[in-house]
Amino acid sequence: MPWFWRGELQGGGVLSDMMCHSVLLVRHLLSAPGKALAAIRPVRVTAHIASLKWSQPRYRKELAKSFGRKVDYGRAPSEDFASATIEFATEDGQIVIGEASTSWSFVGAGLRVSAELLGPEYSMSWNTLDSGLKVFFSRAVRGKTGEDLVEKQNADIGLMPVVANEAAAYGYEAEDRHFVRAFLGKELPLLTFDDGLEVVKILMTAYQSAESGKTVAFPPRGLEKFVPAVARGKWQPAGKR
Repeated sequence: MPWFWRGELQGGGVLSDMMCHSVLLVRHLLSAPGKALAAIRPVRVTAHIASLKWSQPRYRKELAKSFGRKVDYGRAPSEDFASATIEFATEDGQIVIGEASTSWSFVGAGLRVSAELLGPEYSMSWNTLDSGLKVFFSRAVRGKTGEDLVEKQNADIGLMPVVANEAAAYGYEAEDRHFVRAFLGKELPLLTFDDGLEVVKILMTAYQSAESGKTVAFPPRGLEKFVPAVARGKWQPAGKR
C-alpha cells in the first residue's frame, strides 16, 4: 500500500491512522456508564507529532525499496509517533482528561494495545500483551518468520506472549456482532456519523496543536478549511525545518 505511507494521499501519518481509535477509546472510558459520548465535551487539545524512525536514512531506503521512490521520507515524511492530551468538560462542569499515544515504530513482542483509567477512588489497567499464555523458543529453533503467535510479532525466538483469541481480545468479534445486529434492526448503533465527524475534528485540532506548539481550544476557528502540513507534503520533523 504505497499510498498509506504518503501523507498527501493518506491525509496524514499515525495520528490520522491510529489516533482515531484512541480518541474514541479515551472518550468511552471517561464517559459515565449508559451515557452518550456527547455527554462529555472536548474543550482543549494539546498534541505532538514526530518522525522517530522512518525518516532515518536506513529506514527511508527500506520504504523506498518496498513501496517505490514516491514514498520519500527525506522529502515528504509523515509522522510515525503522535501523542495527544484532550480535556473534556462533563455535564456537571467537571474537567476530565484523556491522554493517548500511537506509534508506527513500536517494536515488541506483538501488537500492544493498552489503557489506564484513573479516578478519585478507583483505577484500571489493561494490556493485550499481558497474556496468561507464553512460549519460549531457544536459539536452536529456526523457521519461517511470521505472525504465528500474535499480530505484528517481531521475534521468532525467546519468550513471547500468545494471544489465544486475538479476534476477541481486540474486540473484533463483539464489533462485528454489534454491526450485524444494528443492520438487522435489533439494536441501535453505538456510534453515529456525528461521532465520526467529532473524531475527525479532534484529530485536525491535534494537528493544529502539533504544528503551532500550543494548546488549542476546541473547536478552533476555520477548522473546516484546515489541512495538516503532513497532508500537504509540507511537514518536516523538528530539527529539519
